[in-house]
Amino acid sequence: MTNAHKKLGAWGESVAATHLEAHGYTIVARNWRCPVGEIDLVAQKGALLAFVEVKTRRGGNPEDQITPRKAQKLLETAQTYLLENNLDDIDFSIDVIAVALDRSGKLLRCDHYPNAVTAW
Repeated sequence: MTNAHKKLGAWGESVAATHLEAHGYTIVARNWRCPVGEIDLVAQKGALLAFVEVKTRRGGNPEDQITPRKAQKLLETAQTYLLENNLDDIDFSIDVIAVALDRSGKLLRCDHYPNAVTAW
């Protein structure tokens, strides 16, 4: 991944975190990693814990980047987080936030898809 892609991704994650906070979520963790994978944002709203994958793109639909393989990896990573933090009985969702920009870098939209990934 190039430095430009990393910067774009980090910017998109900041936009997504701001969006979540504006909608009543508290950010619990950013870029949580384990041997299975990474979760961009972990956020809580009431009793719900949301594992959030952020996709940022210039042109096109960022949400189209969630493949079945990526969805499975997100599910496995979320399960690892829950196990490592002894959160057996918590309600959780795996969400996607799509941050779309035009070719010049202007923000077009920030769409939140709650519970976008479910068990296969």
